[in-house]
Amino acid sequence: MRKKFIILFLLCFLNSCVGSSTGGVFGTGVSVALDPRTLGTQIDDSIMQKNLLARLALVEKKYLVQISVKVLDGRIFLGGKVEEPEEKLKITKLAWETKGTRSVKNNITIKQKFSFKNTAIDVLITSQLRTALILNKNVKAANFNIDTINRKTYIFGIAHNEDERREIIQEAKQITDLKELVTSILMVSDLSRQKN
Repeated sequence: MRKKFIILFLLCFLNSCVGSSTGGVFGTGVSVALDPRTLGTQIDDSIMQKNLLARLALVEKKYLVQISVKVLDGRIFLGGKVEEPEEKLKITKLAWETKGTRSVKNNITIKQKFSFKNTAIDVLITSQLRTALILNKNVKAANFNIDTINRKTYIFGIAHNEDERREIIQEAKQITDLKELVTSILMVSDLSRQKN
């Protein structure tokens, strides 16, 4: 009996040495050993995630339950639902202002009454601006998030220089249905972790 107990103990002990499962960025049950990020990057991402969650909780405690935050190599992924468009934009801005952020992918949805006409106009404005930025050789369109709500367009992202920032604003001003433009564009030189 004692021999079986020792074997069981050793199996449990050795099993814990193989690699631990986590509830990290890749989801529950993925081994840390399979994570392609360096240990330093994993720690940086974890710090960024906890920092953003703490800041969201300070703004509104309900965000801890409503909003999911994942960070992978400085890229922030947001999910969940909020009541108002302004909440989504506030959360996006907080994410961009997190030290070390390389990009933000916002999949937060808004619980509000659906208006086909307003939604169609907003989608059209966003599509026109996105296309203009893609076609503009002086702008790296992938570095910017564009959200339009009730003909008010919000642009968040990282510009390489002041000229790129001006080009983006100029492109936005050429869209006829756009009522108001709000930008939160950071410069690469202001970031703690620069792109390779």
